[in-house]
Amino acid sequence: MSQGTMTVTSLNTKIKSLLETTFMHILVEGEVSSVTYHNSGHVYFSIKDKESSIKCVMFRSNASRMKFQLERGQHVVVNGSISVYTPRGEYQLLTVNVEPFGQGALALAYEQLKEKLQAKGYFELDRKKTQPKYIKKIALVTASKSAALQDMLKIIDKRWRLLEVVVIDTLVQGDKSAPQIAEALAYADGLGCDAIVVGRGGGSKEDLWAFNEEVVADTIYKLNTFVVSAVGHEVDVQISDFVADLRAPTPSAAMEMILPDQDEILYTLSEMENRYTRTMGQILANKEQSVKALTQEFQRQSVSRKIAMVEREFENLEDEFKRVMNYTISQYEAKVTPLPLQFKENMEYALQVKAQTLNSLEQKMKLYDPKLKQKEGWAEVIFDGKRVDLSKIKKDDSFTLTDTNVKLEVKCINKEKI
Repeated sequence: MSQGTMTVTSLNTKIKSLLETTFMHILVEGEVSSVTYHNSGHVYFSIKDKESSIKCVMFRSNASRMKFQLERGQHVVVNGSISVYTPRGEYQLLTVNVEPFGQGALALAYEQLKEKLQAKGYFELDRKKTQPKYIKKIALVTASKSAALQDMLKIIDKRWRLLEVVVIDTLVQGDKSAPQIAEALAYADGLGCDAIVVGRGGGSKEDLWAFNEEVVADTIYKLNTFVVSAVGHEVDVQISDFVADLRAPTPSAAMEMILPDQDEILYTLSEMENRYTRTMGQILANKEQSVKALTQEFQRQSVSRKIAMVEREFENLEDEFKRVMNYTISQYEAKVTPLPLQFKENMEYALQVKAQTLNSLEQKMKLYDPKLKQKEGWAEVIFDGKRVDLSKIKKDDSFTLTDTNVKLEVKCINKEKI
């Protein structure tokens, strides 16, 4: 090897050392030109500007912390270091984090998930369940030591003490909070409650982010129980608010929105009791007057006399019934008595008519029997398959002559009238 010559591997190794030590923890701005989410959890993508592009890779540990999905055409800022693959002499940007250019990652992730769930029909009004009129049992899904829970319990104690409350403790912020919230909601759905309230008090966008996770939205969408989302303050609107059957601005407001006011109920019951007392008093007074009038009418009417009248009516009806039945029976007897004689006469007459008909048919049969009609020199003329008179035969016609014993095929040689 000549002096100053190096191998390819040596060159690539020097380039790797130079690039990786020079370009560490750099920020690169560009447009996402391609992106692939691998089954392993790694993300492979490229960013470009008007004149060039660079390949990037984000390994699973860093990709799992991404709040939004990379898409082609996004303008992003990539934080990472240059990494050189010596065997091929290729370099890429080993990515630690990606942020949308000019926009927070959480804001972009929020809009992406909102659009996705809206397209799936999660926000449709016709799928939301109707709020129960009277809630007997409620599940509160929140942190058991939170101020939000205490606020809700105070409102419950003030408004509706007859309520059975089940508190389901869960994390409400942090990386592990979203799966716990989803698990707690699914558990609450199997408790036979009339309503579920899920939420927490106010905080930063990062503190409230668990309620913007897809796993929480999916679980709320699948619940069979009426669910209220009560997260943060009035200005805080989460994905869970859109999917839930009812959105409350705060946890305390949720209790006021779904629970009746016991003071109002007591006042209403008092008013109903007063109306009931007045109405029943009036009804009783009217009934008392009716009883008095009926008593007087009863006294004017003799029960024994009415019974006697009814008995006479029954006797009259019995006599009339017997009379009608006797008359009807006699009518039927008059009709039934001559039936055998009449039947015999009809049969004799029918037999006589049939005998006359039979005799007439015998006479006709004898009259039309060819053998009886046979005379010497007589024959039947058959032309074209039909019996005809000789006058119908023309010269040169062929026809058949038959009597009772002989059949002749003949032809007319000459025809004269006689």
